[in-house]
Amino acid sequence: MISSQLRRPVHTRRSWLFIAGADESALCAGIASGADVLIQDLEDFTPQTLKAHGRILSKNSIRMWKESGLVSAVRINPLEHGGYDDLSAAVAANVDVIMLAKASDVAQIGALDRELTRLERTHGLPIGHIEIVPAIESAAAVLQISSLARSSSRVTAMLMASEDMATDMDVTRTRNGTELAYARSRFFFECAAAKVFAIDCPYTFADPTGAEQDLQFASSIGYKAKSLVEPAQAAVINKLFTPSPAEVALAIRVTNLFDNAQKEGRTRVEMDGHLLEVPTYTAAKRLLARASQFPDA
Repeated sequence: MISSQLRRPVHTRRSWLFIAGADESALCAGIASGADVLIQDLEDFTPQTLKAHGRILSKNSIRMWKESGLVSAVRINPLEHGGYDDLSAAVAANVDVIMLAKASDVAQIGALDRELTRLERTHGLPIGHIEIVPAIESAAAVLQISSLARSSSRVTAMLMASEDMATDMDVTRTRNGTELAYARSRFFFECAAAKVFAIDCPYTFADPTGAEQDLQFASSIGYKAKSLVEPAQAAVINKLFTPSPAEVALAIRVTNLFDNAQKEGRTRVEMDGHLLEVPTYTAAKRLLARASQFPDA
């Protein structure tokens, strides 16, 4: 079980910012981005020669992030490729989330869960306190999402990669992202079926217009969270994935109409000439519940 400490609930973590693991200034500056989750990336964003230095930086970085009210995460290498050292440093720093690079089978998650339990016990942390977020970076892994989700109670979310996914699929990465459209849709669908929170892949081009279009696409197919590598994108992501005043007003109107109809014994509910059905009411209630998680929005 995940500890009930004051940690932002997973479904309200809209923006997940990757930061180079050995760049001390970037690790400090990440706080100002406004991202909900800061990820010290000890995998691709950290050259082999700097990984040991990155692990040293974990303690202070995670402490700063948590003191700022942010969720702290470390992306570690697969355990079989140096990940044990990454994991040891992250747990010693009392990280919130371990993101496992290139997750592809249940044996990896099981081994990570067991090692986390051992390290939590060593450091006097509550067992189950640290979450696991598998990074899905291949087509084969997308097809294993259901199994991966069931492999540990620590798995609260999954994140889809962009560059590695495109490479695995042998497609050319483009600004409009057409080549990943199906993979992103399938990933979200599989996560929904497995009841884990889906985090969309990052937009890695230096193109603000393209980034916003990519974000709009993610929202249109159901995502409520996105990873990023450019800190400036965090504010836009947070805004889009936070219910707007207009959306809240519409949801209130829908729920009031349904509630009043139920009190009056009516089975037919209309709004502006359109018949409203129970799924619409359910969606409106869900939006209001989500909006209540962002009182400062």
